[in-house]
Amino acid sequence: MYFFKKHAQYKFIIISLCFGLAPTLFQTRGLAVEVKPGNYRTPVNDADLNYWLENMVWYHKFSIEEIESATGLSTDSINSALQRFNIHESTRPERPKDNSILVLPYPGGRHPRIGFLDGAIDPQRETKVSIFTPWDDSSYGVIDVPEALWNNDKLIYLAHTHISTVWDDQGITLESLEWIRHSDGSFEMVRELPNGIVIETIVIPSKTEVRFQQRLINNSDELLSDLRVQNCLMLKNMLGYNQLSDQNNISSGPYIARHSGDGERWVIVAFSPSGSPWSNPDVPCIHSNPTFPDCAPGETQKIRGWLSFYEGTNINDEFDRINQIGWMNDPDY
Repeated sequence: MYFFKKHAQYKFIIISLCFGLAPTLFQTRGLAVEVKPGNYRTPVNDADLNYWLENMVWYHKFSIEEIESATGLSTDSINSALQRFNIHESTRPERPKDNSILVLPYPGGRHPRIGFLDGAIDPQRETKVSIFTPWDDSSYGVIDVPEALWNNDKLIYLAHTHISTVWDDQGITLESLEWIRHSDGSFEMVRELPNGIVIETIVIPSKTEVRFQQRLINNSDELLSDLRVQNCLMLKNMLGYNQLSDQNNISSGPYIARHSGDGERWVIVAFSPSGSPWSNPDVPCIHSNPTFPDCAPGETQKIRGWLSFYEGTNINDEFDRINQIGWMNDPDY
């Protein structure tokens, strides 16, 4: 059974973004590394550096320039670390042949959109995970959970820079977080807003689907209502699904599905309650935007989500099959 622990029980690794700061030095294994200003996350030690280099090189297939953008480290330092950790394309572990779904934290450094870039400046990685297709090791979508959260038409959270949030208007900068990586393969993020509202997200991969749980804890003294959530699957790097068009989309209930050019392979997304299918062909991306029920002070409300892949032509039958699983009311997540 998956569950959320209390926010106070976690010790987060909080890494500040170095916007406009002078270069500093990052020390790892006796190697001084120049860190350049930018929207990056510098590894905090050798284990962290090793993890993210494996993530970027073996799976996301980043160039050295993209690794620089993600970490702020110099080319020489990156090449030295890759050599020291023996991280190269030839050393990448073989992916299981059971068509299981691979999920990894998105490292940043490569913008997850093709277009509408001015609507997503400096995307933050702590809300984003990459979900790789079961049939192509190099093809993945990046899901933002959440990308945005509104309360009574006020934008109280945004995972990049675009429209001002209520905190931007007050001159408050939210701290940078990282996914908590659990030993069972799940990922968790907990964000406490300045007014006491807590947003919790857990990503639960399995061989056949990825499930999501989002909880909102109202530690404020106000009733929260019209709690609209934007959860966005960006398709830039999902090969065959990244056309700047919505003509390959089909929706039914909370489900939105997008097929490849041949119409025989699909990615399916849904959130509940009140999942509202939507897409933006300029990005391109697909959404099933849910709404938290009204949340009184001291209460907690929950959203559940689903992502899976399907090979075939009877997508409506697949929607029915997923419905029968009962994921929207599953007490175990």
